[in-house]
Amino acid sequence: MRPLLLLAAMLPILAPAATPLRFYLGTYTRPGGGAGIYTGILDPETGKLTAPTVAAQAPDPSFLALSPDGKFLYAALETKEGAVAAYRVEPGGATLAPLNETPAEGAATCHVAVDATGHSVLAANYNGGNFAVFPTQPGGSLAPRATLFAPCGSGPHPKRQAQPHAHCILTDPTGRFAYGCDLGSDRVWAWKLDTARGTLTPLDPPAGITPAGAGPRHAAFGAGSRFLYVCNELANTVTVFTRDTASGTLAPLQNIPTLPENLRADPAFATAEIACHPTGRWLYVSNRDTTGGGRDTVAVFAIADDGKLTFLEAAPAGVKVARGFALDPAGRWLLVAGQEDGRIAVMRIDPATGTLCATGQTAAVPAPVCVLFAPR
Repeated sequence: MRPLLLLAAMLPILAPAATPLRFYLGTYTRPGGGAGIYTGILDPETGKLTAPTVAAQAPDPSFLALSPDGKFLYAALETKEGAVAAYRVEPGGATLAPLNETPAEGAATCHVAVDATGHSVLAANYNGGNFAVFPTQPGGSLAPRATLFAPCGSGPHPKRQAQPHAHCILTDPTGRFAYGCDLGSDRVWAWKLDTARGTLTPLDPPAGITPAGAGPRHAAFGAGSRFLYVCNELANTVTVFTRDTASGTLAPLQNIPTLPENLRADPAFATAEIACHPTGRWLYVSNRDTTGGGRDTVAVFAIADDGKLTFLEAAPAGVKVARGFALDPAGRWLLVAGQEDGRIAVMRIDPATGTLCATGQTAAVPAPVCVLFAPR
């Protein structure tokens, strides 16, 4: 064997280095809060984080969404008036270039989503109690609002459910249907979405119904989008809906608590975020300790083939007032935002059981409330 070939044969085969994962953070910029939208890098091999830096200044960008191609980012500006802002993701992703900002026509815009085609940006206005759709323009900016859906209804909670409170809106993976969580009326509104015109047409029946006083907050699709999982802020439960993938309609299947039995009556807790593992095997929900006492957890559920959930654990979140969280695209890590203590904590996901383990890896950022990974 030639010397060079012999040397090559003796060298170890090195696996290519894993690609670092970029993520974005929405924050509150109220006194003592952040400066706007932050960004950082997660090492997918070690779980280590870089120190987050400001990607764009913005007032109260509490929730973020990326276009399917990752070229544009949209932020819900949770100000008194409410607005949605559009940004171009600059090369490398560390900087966001402002494109435009438009009134959301409903106070306290708290959630934003982009449909599968990238043609429509949808927003939920909490105080306004309505849902809005904005077509996108070729350069990623927002066109004038095309649809404003203002539902009616209320719930039994005297302070939180006197009127509709739109808290979340999302589209199914095909972009044909949209769903909106209304904390005030205990409804998950369901529409046919026309992405070409940016319109919402109510389905029949027009909504999935959670138990009275549940307060639906955020939602996530299961594998194959046959099930919709809704975390209820007021009841600290998850409502599982079956979804007819042809008609888009919802039917309730199960309600299950997110807290261990000894904490279910504690009024300090409220759910915040919900997400399904990329494999479709597990579901995660953050439980906020709203007192700032640090009892925050992330609940883990196993998902059966019939869509039903089995509670596995409530793992300590390692932050105070656990708000948003996100799973990396491969489902190895979970990043959770602590609004009260200004930290992002990294949790390792067990690939066999889906349960969570603290890593001790954290990063500081003021008042984080949303975590969003960039697409690969």
